[in-house]
Amino acid sequence: MDNPQIFDPALRRLRRDRAAPGFDDHAFLIDRIIEGLLDRLDMVTRPFRNVLEIGGWDGRLTRQLQARGLGVTPLEAGPRFAAATGALLGEEDRPAVAERSVDLVISAGVLDQVSDLPGALALARRALRPDGLFLAAFAGAGSLPQLRRALMVADIAAGQGVAARLHPQIDVRSAGDLLVRAGFALPVADSEPIDVGYADPLKLMRDLRGMAWTSMLAAPHPPPLTRGRLAALIESFSEGADADGRVRERFEIVYLTGWAPSADQPKPARRGSATASLAAALKPRD
Repeated sequence: MDNPQIFDPALRRLRRDRAAPGFDDHAFLIDRIIEGLLDRLDMVTRPFRNVLEIGGWDGRLTRQLQARGLGVTPLEAGPRFAAATGALLGEEDRPAVAERSVDLVISAGVLDQVSDLPGALALARRALRPDGLFLAAFAGAGSLPQLRRALMVADIAAGQGVAARLHPQIDVRSAGDLLVRAGFALPVADSEPIDVGYADPLKLMRDLRGMAWTSMLAAPHPPPLTRGRLAALIESFSEGADADGRVRERFEIVYLTGWAPSADQPKPARRGSATASLAAALKPRD
C-alpha cells in the first residue's frame, strides 16, 4: 500500500526554486543547524571519506565538508538549487545512490518535509557502509508556537474554520522511534530550542518563505491570507511581544544520530545475563 502524500512534491519544488535566488538573506537557521551537525560530527573520532548530503540547498554544507577533505554527493529536490551546485536532482525518499556506497549521510533542514520519512531513513541507512554514520536535523514539534496561534486566531476571526497552514511536526520521541524502525543501531534523538525575536509576523513569514519552509501540504490547500486575516494575524501575534516590542518565536531543532549496523559495534547485554539483581544493588548497606 502506498504511503499517503502529506506534501505536494511539485509545490515543494516550486517553494525551493522560489527561495534559491535570495536564500543567503534568510538562511540563518540552516546555518545554525549546520553548525550543530558539524559539532556532532567533530565528536566522532573515526575517519570518513564519502558523504551523501540529503538536501544540498546552495552548497553551503557541501563546501564545509569538502574543506575537511570529504568527497560529497549532494542530493537536492529543488531544480534551481541543483542546477547551481551540480547536485543530484531527486526526492529524499527515492533511491539515489548505490547501497553501501558512503561512510556518512548528513541532512540539514529538509527531512521534516518528506512524505515518506520512514522510507527516506531506510534508504539513508542502506546507502551507508557497515558502521557508517547518519546525522540529520530539522525543525520539529514545538516550533513556531506564536505564529501557529496567530494563524489560528486569524482563521477563526474570518469565520470559516481553522485551516492547515503549517505542516505536521515530528517530536523527539517519534524521531527516535523512526531511527529504530529504519534499522539504525545506537540511535539518538535530541533537540535544541532556538528563539528568534520578531517585531511583526510578516518578517517571520518572509524568513520562512526565504528558507522554503512555508506550507507545501498536499491538497486541499488552505484559503489565502486575505487583508482581514492578515490584520487579525498581526494583532494576535503582537500580543505576545516583550517590553522591546519583539515577539520571541521558537524553533525546536531535532537532531538525529544513528549508525549502520556492524558486527564491531557494542551490543546491549542479553536479557537475563546479569549476575546480580537490581534489587540487591539498591539494597541499603550496613
